[in-house]
Amino acid sequence: MATPDATGFFSPSGWSRRIAAYSPEPIAAIATASGRGGIGIVRLSGSAIEPFILGLTGKKLSPRRATYSNFLDATGISLDVGIALFFPAPHSYTGEQVLELQGHGGPMVLQGVLERCLELGARLAEPGEFSRRAFLNGKLDLVQAEAVADLIDAGSREAARSALRSLEGEFSNRIHDLRDALIQLRMLVEATLDFPEEDVNFLLSADAWGRLAGIRARLDAVFAQARQGALLREGLNVVLIGQPNVGKSSLLNCLAGYDAAIVTEIAGTTRDPVREAIQIKGVSLHVIDTAGLRETEDPVEKIGIERTWAAVAKADIAVLLIDAQHGVGEQESAMLVQLGGIPVLTVHNKIDLTDEEPRISADGLELWISARTAQGIDLLRGRLLQLAGWQAAGEGSFIARARHVCALRRTSAHLEAAATCGKQLEFLAEELRLAQASLSEITGEFSADDLLGVIFSEFCIGK
Repeated sequence: MATPDATGFFSPSGWSRRIAAYSPEPIAAIATASGRGGIGIVRLSGSAIEPFILGLTGKKLSPRRATYSNFLDATGISLDVGIALFFPAPHSYTGEQVLELQGHGGPMVLQGVLERCLELGARLAEPGEFSRRAFLNGKLDLVQAEAVADLIDAGSREAARSALRSLEGEFSNRIHDLRDALIQLRMLVEATLDFPEEDVNFLLSADAWGRLAGIRARLDAVFAQARQGALLREGLNVVLIGQPNVGKSSLLNCLAGYDAAIVTEIAGTTRDPVREAIQIKGVSLHVIDTAGLRETEDPVEKIGIERTWAAVAKADIAVLLIDAQHGVGEQESAMLVQLGGIPVLTVHNKIDLTDEEPRISADGLELWISARTAQGIDLLRGRLLQLAGWQAAGEGSFIARARHVCALRRTSAHLEAAATCGKQLEFLAEELRLAQASLSEITGEFSADDLLGVIFSEFCIGK
């Protein structure tokens, strides 16, 4: 947890002191992906790894210089040959002493080198432990540490570029700027509370409420970009529903670009939900084709329909497909009622049979397309992104997670409450304090240890 500075406010200098009992015992792991490869890396990090360097290479290494070396077992026999790199503290990824052994990428070779590290006294690293140590040592804040994993897991070029911008500190800098502005405002309010002879006029002359309005406007801009970043990272769950034979599977195949689902004229062909991941402008869409919704006595089809509604409950957007030849009937109207508060896009399919042109309704909630001929598919793609709240963020976007969005939303709520406090300065001071605490959770200046455990457990071993 971050340490307050002399003024009682959280400062970045507290990052390296979050856990007083932190002990940098040597850890080791294979840092490259599992399987065979041309190159494999074993990484060590700790407070004193000189014995490991001597035991593994039989020589001293110059800092930050690549040294060609054999990697030795306990008897001096070579396990592998490659490049050894030594990074002294604090000039390393973790902020500790780090040794990287870059050898051949065979699983047995890498395992042999790793086992030798463990024989010399290192402990096998836990998932994300190298990045966690970088965070604890102040080399990365929490947003940047998460961006490491997001960059590795990026499912599109846009997501990778946004994750890299977060890793380089763009998101963190925006949060720090907001935090600094909040600190200045808190200092004004706290000074008024500490000196009773000063009254609200002091805050008026300092334009405290104007500053608050400015902070809220800047927060709204960051929040909008964070939502875009979260969409890039998490993707969008889209479920296709409708009566049998309205073209759900054909639409899935059209969006995917290949035959992901079986298409026949037989009603009830799709029983289990069929999931397919596609990309639209760099945003991942997880499209789910479901069983047709109708009254049936078939026990297997009933199970499929139950699974359809289960998929709907987890969806971000429901696409209700309708045969354009028949239009909206009683069953479709009943489905719309059952969908509740989920955003719904009604799609009239098979316009190739009605000689209609692709179009979108004035309110944007209905489209006319043909999944068989792909007429209007671009309209559908664009509308799905619009319903999700996507706006092309350009090169300034940064990756974000659901927890970031939630923290920003809480910050906004506290600032909104602060704006309504009026002359009740104690309440104003408290809301500003809570707003800063919520904001600081994003970069990790104020985070519970159990939250850190959850975050870093999702990382790869070796990262």
